[in-house]
Amino acid sequence: MGSEAIIVFLIAGIVLVAGANFLSNLLSPKSDNSQKREPYESGMTTIGPTWVQFKVGYYLYAILFLVFDVEVAFLIPWAVVFQKVGVVALYEIIIFLVILGLGLAYAWKKEALKWE
Repeated sequence: MGSEAIIVFLIAGIVLVAGANFLSNLLSPKSDNSQKREPYESGMTTIGPTWVQFKVGYYLYAILFLVFDVEVAFLIPWAVVFQKVGVVALYEIIIFLVILGLGLAYAWKKEALKWE
């Protein structure tokens, strides 16, 4: 009974997503003009090249934010069930935090956190 339910959910998911995309393409308004192809910058015409390369520092900050955001996503459920799981979970979360701390120390040493 379990594998049939998975197949039904998979087929239902595919049908719903494909149906939503089809209806969106069918019902959405369409207009094709030169302004649609221009890059959007607050409604003003662009000055200079529209494709500019961003500094890698922006991406490093984003990645570090995601790492520590995921850390919080793992810490909250752990804190909720900590008393039920016992001391083994404490050692596991300490190892997890040490690994993340080493990653932060490495990023700090490589000056990835320095904003220039």
